[in-house]
Amino acid sequence: MSVDCQHSYTGAKQVTEKINSSEKVMTEYFGGKKLTWLILAGVCGVLATMGSAAAQSLSDQKSMVEEMREFVQTPAVAGYEQELAAKITNYLKAFSPKTDNFGNVTVTLGSGIPKRMLAAPMDEMGFLVGGITEQGYLRLQRFPQLALLPLFQELHAAQPVKVKTSEGRWISGVVAGLSVHLLPLRPQPPDMNEVENMFVDVGAGSAEQARAAGLSLGSPVAIDRKLYEMAGGRWMSAAIGDRFGDVALLQLLSRLDVAKLQGTLTVAFVTQQWPGARGLQRVIEEYQPSELIFVGRLNRLPILRLGTEPVFKEFTKQPGDGLVIGSADPSAVLSGFPSELKQLAEQSHTSMDPQFSTPMTAMNQFGLHLPERFVHLGVPTMWPSTPAEFLDAHDLAALVELLQKYLRGSSESVEVPPTKALAAPALPQRPLKAPTAVMIAKELVAAYGVSGHEKPVQEAIARLLPPWAKPETDSAGNLILRWSGDARGPKLLMIAHADEIGYEVRSILPDGRLQVEARGGSWLGYTLGHPALVHSANGIHPGVLELPPEWEKKEFHWPGPQAMLRMDAGARSAEEAAVLGIKAGDYITVPKEYRKLLGSRASARSFDDRAGCAALIAAAWELGPDSHGRDLTFVWSTGEETGLTGSTALAKALAAQGRSPDYVFAIDSFVTSDSPLESPRFSLAPLGKGFVVRSVDNASVAPEQIRNRVIALAESAHIPVQFGVTNGGTDAAEFPMYGAIPVALGWPMRYSHSPAEVIDTSDLDALARMVTLLSKKWE
Repeated sequence: MSVDCQHSYTGAKQVTEKINSSEKVMTEYFGGKKLTWLILAGVCGVLATMGSAAAQSLSDQKSMVEEMREFVQTPAVAGYEQELAAKITNYLKAFSPKTDNFGNVTVTLGSGIPKRMLAAPMDEMGFLVGGITEQGYLRLQRFPQLALLPLFQELHAAQPVKVKTSEGRWISGVVAGLSVHLLPLRPQPPDMNEVENMFVDVGAGSAEQARAAGLSLGSPVAIDRKLYEMAGGRWMSAAIGDRFGDVALLQLLSRLDVAKLQGTLTVAFVTQQWPGARGLQRVIEEYQPSELIFVGRLNRLPILRLGTEPVFKEFTKQPGDGLVIGSADPSAVLSGFPSELKQLAEQSHTSMDPQFSTPMTAMNQFGLHLPERFVHLGVPTMWPSTPAEFLDAHDLAALVELLQKYLRGSSESVEVPPTKALAAPALPQRPLKAPTAVMIAKELVAAYGVSGHEKPVQEAIARLLPPWAKPETDSAGNLILRWSGDARGPKLLMIAHADEIGYEVRSILPDGRLQVEARGGSWLGYTLGHPALVHSANGIHPGVLELPPEWEKKEFHWPGPQAMLRMDAGARSAEEAAVLGIKAGDYITVPKEYRKLLGSRASARSFDDRAGCAALIAAAWELGPDSHGRDLTFVWSTGEETGLTGSTALAKALAAQGRSPDYVFAIDSFVTSDSPLESPRFSLAPLGKGFVVRSVDNASVAPEQIRNRVIALAESAHIPVQFGVTNGGTDAAEFPMYGAIPVALGWPMRYSHSPAEVIDTSDLDALARMVTLLSKKWE
């Protein structure tokens, strides 16, 4: 019997011994020994078939990118890895995996020596709920607490997150952020990189409502994320540096020929790596491996000493540079086990070099007992531990191939499929009956349209209007719907802007990165260091808006609003960027999605001003084609975020035609201080209390008697209404010089110009009703 077969499974030796013990009986019965060896050969064949079947059952399930997508999109804050562990266990069911008291998932194959172990971490940095305020906001505590990562808290500000309930459900929330419109009045705004200033808004109006949803102290909180495939085989997602090891080990098992294993192999998926390698310590103590390869992110966290500032060493290797070996002294010559692996890598023409990594330690008095033959193996990642961390899938494929070679002396090529550009969101279906304002807002949020690039949004608006509506587009790109007929009474114009904030490509650098500038105002911490999308003629290309130089230093300050910024979309040269179809003038957005929160609350980027657009569309359905003798015009304008360009052109054109309106109602957001980070002394309009008459802003003042008339009309129709003073301006600002009276109407909105804008949908319903009422009744 072959040695390989002897070590196929732990049970192989026992099976052989039982057959050998009965050899005399079998020889006497069959008259010779030949059948004994046939039986043994059959056992080997069965064992080899079992190993092959197990590997095949894995390889049939998911490709490398599919596994990565599923794993990074499964939150696994340290100590709360159960959901990810269950998915990994399901992948491994053909190998009868074991789960210990720490939640580590292990598979053991073969028997005897050497005793090898491959281990990968499952957990990620995140937060735990540390308290619930009377208003229903969740206070946070970073976990683990000792992992000091630059800007980690601030890069979560105003971002969508997931919170796990006591029933095991993940619900949507957002981390509160400072409203951009209110920042000029805050000489010393709260520092959003301090965990003391972190609150999660799940839409609850009270602590009781939050608790009723299953939220409590200790609930884990993780940033909401997706896997984005950048050009050139680069994959990006929060926590991807914490998951590539899991994917590599599963891919290895899917290709492993168990019959060729020598000795014992334990494959371990370990928990609580961030808070001191607790899961790893547990499996080392149980299995006592003589060789250990830890497959996971390298650790840049400094060793903290009292009285000194933490210093983060830069990684010199970039995605696409090959494999890396963690070392406290990267300049030292490799020897022993690391040198052996490097030689194996070179046989496959794979680069593998030392890279700084803080030595692994355990957070207890016994320490971490690593075997003498130990290697920390990984792949380079860019922007580590940020929401836009990315790696090169070719490096990951090379890692799997090296581990195959290490275990059986040969390697099987791992394919990395080519990256395809994302398609633009599909246009909404034409409604067959009147949709609600909330239904319309959901559809409009999905459309992208930075200032100067509003066409996709205008197309979606036209698609959502009633069949009788025949809107026109003027020379400034404004979409205009007029009611025709004999008009009497005042000329009314209702206007909402169709554009959103974002960025625009100014040039393409020789290394393929994009030089970009802002279109509209936002806090840079809400967008830099996060995924972004380049909208080109060839489709949508994911990438990362790069953090500025010095971002890891304690004295770092965000650059000014006019700074030229950079984006990496995966191209490695200007020529590659051109092949992708990216060119100067293309626009860039941060990904967005409509998320329902608790009760009637919802969150989405670009509610400003897609909610206003939705209110006009809903009113058009309610009004119908008959003008009822009114001179009425609805406008969905362009360029509001970059200087009211669309409304300025429209106001001038109407004046030249002698058609200036008597009243202009601008339908736009009311940036409220109803937030745990804002001062309630100014701009306070609570969510859920009705639409808002914007009495005063930076660009216009609604006459007091007009404001009071609007409020009285709303109250007569039992429409909940508020009024207040806020910052910013609206499209109404350009019409008064031609004789129009400006009135701004809106809905209360938290966290303006961020990925986490929050509204109460009941306020949007009230606003849509009010637009309809004004269109019919205003005199």
